Amino acid sequence: MKIRTITTGISLPSSQPTDKIQQAHEFNQQAKEIFAQQGYEVQTTRITTNSWEEYLLNLSKIDILHEIQNLEKTCQSLDINFFNIGYANQPETIALIPDIIKSTSIIYCSSQIGNRETGINLKNTWESAKTIKRIAQETENGYGNFRYCAWANCQPGIPFFPTAYHVGDTSFGIGLELGELVTQAFSASDNIQSAENNLQSSLETELIKIARIAEEISLKFAVEYNGIDTSLAPSLDKHNSIAFAYEKIMSGKFGHPGTLAISGMLTRVLKSVSVKICGYSGLMLPVCEDVGLATRANEQTYDITHLLLYSAVCGCGLDTVPIPGDITVDKIAAILTDLATLAIKLNKPLSARLFPITHKKSGEMTAFNSPYLVDCQIFAVD
Repeated sequence: MKIRTITTGISLPSSQPTDKIQQAHEFNQQAKEIFAQQGYEVQTTRITTNSWEEYLLNLSKIDILHEIQNLEKTCQSLDINFFNIGYANQPETIALIPDIIKSTSIIYCSSQIGNRETGINLKNTWESAKTIKRIAQETENGYGNFRYCAWANCQPGIPFFPTAYHVGDTSFGIGLELGELVTQAFSASDNIQSAENNLQSSLETELIKIARIAEEISLKFAVEYNGIDTSLAPSLDKHNSIAFAYEKIMSGKFGHPGTLAISGMLTRVLKSVSVKICGYSGLMLPVCEDVGLATRANEQTYDITHLLLYSAVCGCGLDTVPIPGDITVDKIAAILTDLATLAIKLNKPLSARLFPITHKKSGEMTAFNSPYLVDCQIFAVD
């Protein structure tokens, strides 16, 4: 099992105290080394902050961009590759995000479009839809949307980007890559019930080991431990594809009848482990980050409506979904509103990372040229 990320959250009172960033980076490196000594590969270490609206308050647009670029320079000088400035929660700050993405390379961020307390924020939803469209038009192949998402009902402490944001004292969480474990459990199973039992047993065993190490790190460095986000983060290795794992215990392909039941079962297992959990702790179905999901998308065994349906019983929403470049802002806003409705109605953390592909239509292939993404056919949006 691989550790996808050790993510440390810090609260910045302003963009100036870069010592906090350095301290978080040093902690991440020490934690990574401790896990490595125990035989675990740590793929990435990341840092996230409180909402950038809090520490860049009352600055002009030009000054905000300048301060964020300075934050990036600080990170690059420390060899930090993943830095999240949290979320925006006002239309006027959401409107700045395309410029933030365009003028940086390792900065991630998000926008809030709703929560249980106040419901769906339609102004934020509309501005977030405009942001997705602008980023698609203003970055190469629309790839800038890899570093941005819109979310509803997400809490602090999610270790996965771009949704991650932080509140309070410095703390850390763990995100895993569990595809190999699921593939092994499902390969040894005859049906969904035996798959659930096998996965529950192996997951419990492995997560207890990781949690024990994380708790020791927390005590040693006096940094609060948020828990493990048990979400099934994807793999670009086809042998550990989430979609192909499904097909080991169903009669058809991912997207065919039975997919919803397996999705619900997976999330039930991921949330029932006896270790401290945080974040989504659900099923991720990121289309362009999983070879099997991309393959079945090319075969049109599922569509965006299916993904929303699966989100009702599992995971994390709509992630790395390529859509036509000529999609209107209205249609993007409608997709975001549907997602926010699910999140609030079902009290689930859901996010949307959509990729409008400029000058391309549904059925055509993406061309990301990215080490993090696999190309697939663009989804139709009716």
